[in-house]
Amino acid sequence: MTLNISKNKAEVAKNFATFLVSLIKSNETLHIALSGGSTPKTVFDELSQNYRDLEAWQNVQFYWGDERCVTPTDDESNYKMTQNHLLSKIKLPETSIHRIKGEEEPEKEAKRYAQALKDTLPIVNGLPQFDLVILGLGDDGHTASIFPNEIDLWDSQNFCEVAIHPDSGQRRITITGRVINNAKTVAFLVTGANKSGRVRQILQREPGFEKLPASLVAPISGNLLWYLDGDAAKDITRAIP
Repeated sequence: MTLNISKNKAEVAKNFATFLVSLIKSNETLHIALSGGSTPKTVFDELSQNYRDLEAWQNVQFYWGDERCVTPTDDESNYKMTQNHLLSKIKLPETSIHRIKGEEEPEKEAKRYAQALKDTLPIVNGLPQFDLVILGLGDDGHTASIFPNEIDLWDSQNFCEVAIHPDSGQRRITITGRVINNAKTVAFLVTGANKSGRVRQILQREPGFEKLPASLVAPISGNLLWYLDGDAAKDITRAIP
């Protein structure tokens, strides 16, 4: 595991964008699972502003780690956010975009997307393999759309599942833990003081950490990156191995 701690969210975006562009340039094809949220939005803005004309965008296949069951024009859509802040601003063929269709019947779409992953990603260890999975961290310790009250979804034999937000009841489609941990690299993007307690609990393995889905992220490759700002990292009290 590698910790990358930056001064603020803007620096997290710059540092992660630098890492991502280097990864894109060094691979003929790169399969990336994207995350929603305010920090990825800042990263997408950084990429679209400073790397808009990157020819190597043609090498990237974009997927999503989770999606709300809404239409692609809904303001809550992860796809819409990515489209507005990145995809519409770079040169990319439509065939490079593999969105979760949140407007479809959730169980059927979860099965369809699982099959799409199987058909388009390399199969390694009997599972689809992303080159990079980008994750966020919720205040409650959830990641992708696997919440603490449905932590059993993490170990599902299915590549995708339908999750239910514990407060709103909103349905979401999410990739599951076996797919996440089969990725070549997994990167958390976490900013804000409201995340600092969970960051500390997970990284320092403090009581109750095992009940948090984000604590189960442990890629087989060993390539786990945490990109944090100073606020999110402020409660870390000891060196993390």
